[in-house]
Amino acid sequence: MTPYVLGLTGSIGMGKSTTAQMFRDEAVPVWDADAAVHALYAKGGAAVEPVGALCPQAVVNGAIDRARLKRWIAQDSTALHRLEGVVHPLVAADRAAFIACTDAPLVVLDVPLLLEGGTPVDGVLVVTAPPDVQRARVLARDGMTPEQFDMIMSRQMPDAEKRARADFVIETVDMDSTRAKVRDVIAKLGASDA
Repeated sequence: MTPYVLGLTGSIGMGKSTTAQMFRDEAVPVWDADAAVHALYAKGGAAVEPVGALCPQAVVNGAIDRARLKRWIAQDSTALHRLEGVVHPLVAADRAAFIACTDAPLVVLDVPLLLEGGTPVDGVLVVTAPPDVQRARVLARDGMTPEQFDMIMSRQMPDAEKRARADFVIETVDMDSTRAKVRDVIAKLGASDA
């Protein structure tokens, strides 16, 4: 049986990680794009050698140093495109392997840039929150400044556009309500095949 693949996304501070954990709590397999990239960049990760070939200074102690990688990207206008050419196929292979080794009727892909990046999914779930809640959540993070938040927001697809492109939308203001909506989505997609 091929599982229903639900893409989970949302702008910074909207509650995506918390919502992904709620799916895990309900025994739904969740693939995390950020975690996959971290594993690829870690010592022994599949991206270390090819990324090191592009940017030797980014490899420190057998792993990719993300700060050095960011500096390289900032200095070389072709760097990001070349990096994506190496990393995206590795991420896609990791995602495909995750989906292939599950027999669950529903799989969630936690992908921050799902709508921007064209990850193949059967449906899209966007998490959202009012702008004041979002801003407060993000500014509560260590080291985050209002200027950084504004810069991040300027680079992300607007929340209204994400919601318009979603098959499901969950507002994440109240934990109990969010969990109930997660269970509702599972009932509509996953449990119907169980």
